[in-house]
Amino acid sequence: MGKVFIYAEYQVSIPFTEINWEPINVDMKKFPGLKSKTWLSGLNTYSVGGFYEFDSVENAQNYIDNLLIPFVKQVNGNLSVKLFDGDVTKEASFGMDSPFYHS
Repeated sequence: MGKVFIYAEYQVSIPFTEINWEPINVDMKKFPGLKSKTWLSGLNTYSVGGFYEFDSVENAQNYIDNLLIPFVKQVNGNLSVKLFDGDVTKEASFGMDSPFYHS
């Protein structure tokens, strides 16, 4: 599997506008295999998270274990994480002009 997506969501009591995301971005970029992240902020909720692209399941799991899980403890929240196979959906995604698939 050469393309793996993570969907992660934290249920926290901190509005996104109060999160100092700049140093978090710096820390995230240190993880091998991370190709991109799109930050997400829930409408009318304090959920915060993201949609990530990784180059392998192993690198995605390393990121979950060593950044996402420790961070949830730091903010006293709850974490939901899901992994998705980006290879099996390539053709369908390409057909929808997804920015994660290039010609």
